[in-house]
Amino acid sequence: MKTMKTIEKTVKDIIKKYDGDKTAMIAILQDVQEELRYLPKEALSLISKKMEVPLTRIYEIATFYNAFSLKPRGKYLVEICLGTACHVQGGANLLDRLERDLAIPSGETTPDNMFTLAEVRCLGCCSLAPVVRIGADVHPYLTQDGIPKILRNYK
Repeated sequence: MKTMKTIEKTVKDIIKKYDGDKTAMIAILQDVQEELRYLPKEALSLISKKMEVPLTRIYEIATFYNAFSLKPRGKYLVEICLGTACHVQGGANLLDRLERDLAIPSGETTPDNMFTLAEVRCLGCCSLAPVVRIGADVHPYLTQDGIPKILRNYK
């Protein structure tokens, strides 16, 4: 967990990067989440105070978009696509394998804070189905047998 001092510095630096522009709220929240791996309530309160935006408005944004998380995430976000193309090509089987190998259900984070597993409805690369994205890396045409090797690369 990050200390309050770290959270304060992170928020201050990011707000400064955007010159306190209220229209950059989504970008500010994205940057805070990138740094802290989630949006802690302390960070949201600081953003509210420093930018003079009601805390309720910030929570509206943070809870509206699925990309934001109000609970801690692992170092790597493992997103399994369950959109139509991926589902037809075995995406649900990949999810089962990931849940077994990571020993967590979808939506949770491993105890070592390395991985957070999440289901998504489409990653926008249907011709590569089934697909798993880990961080910025897309793993196409994935099979259950390929999952252990991929996970080892991130450990």
